[in-house]
Amino acid sequence: MHFENQPHIPPATPSGSIASFTSMDTPHRAKKHRGSYNCGRCGLPKKGHVCHLPPSTTTTPTQTPTDSSVSVSTSTSRPPPPSRQQHSNLRRALSFDDTDLRCESPDIEIDESELDLFDSGSGKLPVSCMWEILRRLPPEGLLAAARVCKGWRETARRLWRAAEELRLTVPPRTQLVFVGSLLRRCTGLSRLSLRSESDLDATMLACIAFSCPNLEVMEFSTSEALVNRITGDELGCFVANKRCLRSLKMEGCSNLGGFVLCSSSLSTLWLSDLYCLSKMVFNCPNLKEISLDFSRQENESTDLIAMVDGLGRSCPRLQNIHVASFRLSHATVLALTAANLRGLRMLSLVFGTEITDASVAAISQSYSKLELLDLSGSSISDSGIGMICNVFPGTLSRLLLALCPNITSSGIQFATAQLPLLELMDCGMTICDPSSQNPTCDERGDFELQMTFKNKLHLIYQKLIIKHSRLKKLSLWGCSGLDALYLNCPELNDLNLNSCKNLHPERVLLQCPSLESVHASGCHRLLTGAIQSQVSNNLDAMENQSPHKRLADGSKRVRVPLFLSQQPYDDDKKRRRIGSRPCKVLVD
Repeated sequence: MHFENQPHIPPATPSGSIASFTSMDTPHRAKKHRGSYNCGRCGLPKKGHVCHLPPSTTTTPTQTPTDSSVSVSTSTSRPPPPSRQQHSNLRRALSFDDTDLRCESPDIEIDESELDLFDSGSGKLPVSCMWEILRRLPPEGLLAAARVCKGWRETARRLWRAAEELRLTVPPRTQLVFVGSLLRRCTGLSRLSLRSESDLDATMLACIAFSCPNLEVMEFSTSEALVNRITGDELGCFVANKRCLRSLKMEGCSNLGGFVLCSSSLSTLWLSDLYCLSKMVFNCPNLKEISLDFSRQENESTDLIAMVDGLGRSCPRLQNIHVASFRLSHATVLALTAANLRGLRMLSLVFGTEITDASVAAISQSYSKLELLDLSGSSISDSGIGMICNVFPGTLSRLLLALCPNITSSGIQFATAQLPLLELMDCGMTICDPSSQNPTCDERGDFELQMTFKNKLHLIYQKLIIKHSRLKKLSLWGCSGLDALYLNCPELNDLNLNSCKNLHPERVLLQCPSLESVHASGCHRLLTGAIQSQVSNNLDAMENQSPHKRLADGSKRVRVPLFLSQQPYDDDKKRRRIGSRPCKVLVD
């Protein structure tokens, strides 16, 4: 479209020229562009006109901000950024799962010479306002805005070039040419999050490698029903050619077969759905964080011991390790301790049923500075918790022991009492009700013997008392063998009681003034009502605590008025309590 009455907009690019657009923009004209009939300074017709405004001095426009982000999707409505798929329904929290790559809105700095006004029909709009409006549009809206006029087109072009992060959702029937054209517009792109709603293959990797030469962070995510056809050789070639790549996260890696990753810049690697890998070679000397999630199939046959040995030799700077596999064993833990990773701070070995208290002893002897320890799904007992408390009292802040059937409430209480820096604890499905298990007829005789022994360790109904000054998140989901809960945690803000079916409403006491959310799905209505009444009246009960005094004969206790009390009333505490957020009880 061309408006003849539009004021002329000088080019804002540093070179003063506009590069040719692709076929998705307004087609480039070979003819010479005709200038505007209006004055570029005051907007009046040029014929017989003497402008009273001084000529604008030629200044170099300031560099466009490079930290701005464009939220991208190929649908009309903008969906939220896709999150990493959880391969189980466990509510887990690892510190290296909290990485957020979203960029905040940048502070736009525009030169005074760029403060020309756009004629938008109903009024005039500054460049800064136009920038803020266009940067919130989806890609198809931004492409359509570029066809309005020359000024809008130039602003859209600068916006594409300033984009440093791109989140792209590719529908099933979208052609690869469209994805490549979008990526080529973002010359400064360094972080790319791609969610594919169709099968993923090597052509997408080649398109990204060609269109994003300075890519630093790459994340692939797919739907559960789709297939990731990228092989290990193709992935290794992509990593070797991207010399600036620092972080790689990919889901659905069931067809890798085996891979060799060689990179001197790669520091973070997440691979999920791994299956029957013949070889795993990591030649990444600067790798600091690795997360390997293997398939849950029974015939999964990856040699984890050889993998751990290779990590110890070629990745000496590892700090965070997460491995989820049914093939984790005590031998794997011994190989990990022999690797002698001195900088290891976070260790997560999930679903290793053969990991026992002896494995905990080996970990404690080799790595005494762990800040996070996740042994969910293992066979450790209260003795293993005692070893953890003896070795990590001054460093451990996150302890996750979900799906550990040999742990009792006594072990959980001991851990909270001996770990003063603990901020997060997950004990889901540890205190279970043995009566909920349904044995088969063939195993009924042995089941009775097991129940007799198990009832000595696991009382069907247990109570849990926790008093901690720094604990912020506590997860007790699925603890159906728990009937009494007493919490005195002033910093606790998140409590998970999902599926705590046998928890008695009259035996729940929550003294947690900072509590913001309580998850109570699958609990009885009486329990949820008791929790709601406690969290709503918690602040009122604390505010009504005023000093008491007995009479001279000691016969009766009376309340002392505030003006007679020797202790001055703290107005700041009252303001903090009144201004605190109300707690939410979340129930399905």
